[in-house]
Amino acid sequence: MDKLVVIHRGALRTKYGASGLKKIDAALARLVRQDKKRGIDTTLVAVDLASEMKPLRAPVVPAKPDARSLKAAIDALAKARQPHYFVLLGGPDVLPMVALKNPAPSDGDAHVPSDLPYACEAAYSTDPNRFLGPTRVLGRLPDLPGASKPELLLQLIKAAADHQSRDRRDFDTSFGLSAEVWQASTRQSLDNTFGPANPLHLSPPDGPGWTQAELAPRMHFINCHGAEHDTSYYGQHGRDFPEAMTSAGVKGRITPGSVVAAECCYGAQVFDPALADSGEWPISVRYLADGAAAFVGSTTIAYGPSAGNGSADLICQFFLQRVLTGASSGRALLEARQQFAGARTHLDPVDLKTLAQFYLLGDPSLQPVTFVGHALTKTQAFKRAFAAVQDRGVRGLRRERLEREGRNLARSLPRLKSIEAKPAAAVTQAVTPMLRESGLAPADCQRTSYEVVGAPDRRVVHIYTASLPAVDATLRPLSLVATEQGGRLLHVRRMHAR
Repeated sequence: MDKLVVIHRGALRTKYGASGLKKIDAALARLVRQDKKRGIDTTLVAVDLASEMKPLRAPVVPAKPDARSLKAAIDALAKARQPHYFVLLGGPDVLPMVALKNPAPSDGDAHVPSDLPYACEAAYSTDPNRFLGPTRVLGRLPDLPGASKPELLLQLIKAAADHQSRDRRDFDTSFGLSAEVWQASTRQSLDNTFGPANPLHLSPPDGPGWTQAELAPRMHFINCHGAEHDTSYYGQHGRDFPEAMTSAGVKGRITPGSVVAAECCYGAQVFDPALADSGEWPISVRYLADGAAAFVGSTTIAYGPSAGNGSADLICQFFLQRVLTGASSGRALLEARQQFAGARTHLDPVDLKTLAQFYLLGDPSLQPVTFVGHALTKTQAFKRAFAAVQDRGVRGLRRERLEREGRNLARSLPRLKSIEAKPAAAVTQAVTPMLRESGLAPADCQRTSYEVVGAPDRRVVHIYTASLPAVDATLRPLSLVATEQGGRLLHVRRMHAR
């Protein structure tokens, strides 16, 4: 099977009524037809209907869906149908995310809502250490929590059905936006992804009144502050946090087919607009409603350095880089996750949270950039030979490789185990002045320690966290992550909440 759309018909009927569900069915039927023309066989599976799940030996998700049941259903469907793409239809109130334990608990996030477990073969758990080796291409077509009409969901399904891949040259320019204090980090990210010629907007002074021409590039990289249930992203200069982008300011200005990676805290949080002071939609949803093909962002507080690259910088870069090579948006995120996890001997608490919190909004089968094949693929003989299967065989080989990579990561990456451990004297002596020079009082920092299970010479990671004033006088965490091995300081880095 090429693509499997996961639906909870009962939840959609409760939310939108029988007439709303009928409209969704019609929109999905058209998506199936359009996918067929693209060489993708799409199947809809209602996970709450025994008539559809039992023949597949898959458990039925109850009338009130929960993450544990949904995870079990997706695992069974993956085994029975082996789809190349999974699409979760609806927001977190329709198909709930997994509430993972926060591996950086001192930052204030009670948990990390995540779609990562659905992309992994490991059984349901709230421990993020269980999901280090993703193997599945998966994305989510969201609707708005609290909505009573299905217009947004219908719009997103239609946009997925109408999507057209475009030439790589149509993605040569980018829209880059950064908080002024992080410009060195963002400039490096843009150079790594697009080359040094692309402009970078800084907030302040730029924004939030962006023109359609400024937002016209089809690749967007955003490294600003975000806040929970907030419809704005924010810049920073010193203790000044001006609006850098607003949901209302994006409306009607996005080029169809755009691809977005946002590092911001809560940058891809999907929430009821009634929870926001402005009453506007989340920026991520507004992008999709205006025609963006894919949006990758975080559900919670995300991290990166002020200069250099790390954590959120890297997973966003890797995603965009893979899109530019011609990968589907879902495969681009899967490869980004594997590249991010595989480049490390272990994931410290910040990196573990990063892997868990970034996810894809959009149909994962959409291919923004046309893939450039070898000359042989353009011959009539080649086209005749593969007319019936399109890209299916090659796609299957790619999935085989990605599954192998994910399983290797799941086996080989060490886990973090929370422990009560006092840092060695040499570590404390080295880290204390670093905290002070970062503007943090050591006595005010909360410390959490983890053993890297299986690492040599008892490797321990200590994360020191304190909060500084940020957007709207709220407090935003700043963390130093120190790795100790054999009683000595092995590595340390400072991470700013985005």
